[in-house]
Amino acid sequence: MHTGNFSILCFLAVILTWAPQFLHAQEMSVMTYNIRYDNPDDGANAWSQRKAELANQISFHGPDILGIQEGLLHQVKYLDSALLDYRYVGQGRDDGRRKGEFCAIFFRHTRFEKLSEGTLWLSETPDRPSTGWDAALPRIATWVRLDDLEDGRSLVVINTHFDHQGEQARKESAKLLVTFVKSLERQGDAAVVLMGDFNASPDEEPIKQLDFSLFDSHDESLDPPFGPTGTWANWQVGNSLDRRIDYIWVNEGFTVEKYGVLTDHRNGRYYSDHLPVWVQLSR
Repeated sequence: MHTGNFSILCFLAVILTWAPQFLHAQEMSVMTYNIRYDNPDDGANAWSQRKAELANQISFHGPDILGIQEGLLHQVKYLDSALLDYRYVGQGRDDGRRKGEFCAIFFRHTRFEKLSEGTLWLSETPDRPSTGWDAALPRIATWVRLDDLEDGRSLVVINTHFDHQGEQARKESAKLLVTFVKSLERQGDAAVVLMGDFNASPDEEPIKQLDFSLFDSHDESLDPPFGPTGTWANWQVGNSLDRRIDYIWVNEGFTVEKYGVLTDHRNGRYYSDHLPVWVQLSR
């Protein structure tokens, strides 16, 4: 065999080996879920009464990446033990360690490798535990940079929970996160996901600010959105589901294939006072 022909065959073999990852878009599923903090006054909705079903719900839908809001440390630890295929990152909002609610991010450890992580406080001093503007409570955004082992590309995932009372705080928090996403893109992060409980409807200013720089997966989904419009359920099946305050945004690095609001329940009650949002992305 001529040396030239042999070289061509070797080149073709390499191309055929690597071609599938370039010919087929890489898909991943992402879920955001406000799991409701463990409030002893919740009665029939107490964490102890619903944690197993909530973990089973997550396992059944099997997101590759999951962002939770309101989880206290023992709730995060419970999910960490129940979701066997996952690792998580996160810090308590009160002290940057273990105290207060987490915006933890879980990811499949068989698919993703953590490259770096961090937490921003939604305040004038985002580098340390603090309460911003007119917020009632400390608020955070936890982020993680992941290496996708299926295609060798990285992505950044941000999970947040805006204040429920402070109108200015929600506006300023949106500005802060837009600035953060733009800084990531300038650094070369081509794929960014932002998700969480934003305590604001689509027609309110914080959401409009985010819409200006990112893509709302509800609006961008190639398939029609599945499930109800609203994500605030207040526990009871049959309640009005028209208030959408939980979102998953992406930048230009992703295509939104599917979007859904999940309504799994037991005995007429949901597993949290919020419904989880699930999306399928590709890039």
